[in-house]
Amino acid sequence: MSKILEKSLKDALKEDKLTFGAKQVLNSVKDSKLVVLSQSIKKEMFEKIESDAKKEKVPLVNFRGTSVALGRLCGLQFRISTLSFTSITDGNIKSILKDTEAEIKNV
Repeated sequence: MSKILEKSLKDALKEDKLTFGAKQVLNSVKDSKLVVLSQSIKKEMFEKIESDAKKEKVPLVNFRGTSVALGRLCGLQFRISTLSFTSITDGNIKSILKDTEAEIKNV
């Protein structure tokens, strides 16, 4: 997984710039800069978040791991099915998206 994503997650967590959980992310898509979805999220919730994110032009990252792995990446002791950044630099967003695309091509 992307080192930039890991660093951005830890920085955003310190600054309280993350929203956790499918319902909370769904309610805050308008205020989000980037949405990260784990593979554990339910299909119907994934589709709702995906369509809302497209409407608001918010980029989506499909995290190639479970909600447990996403929680661990954040340094937390609980599962996180989805999260959104309320503040992140455009440069970091581009780097994370580029790394994610490269990861998908390598699979």
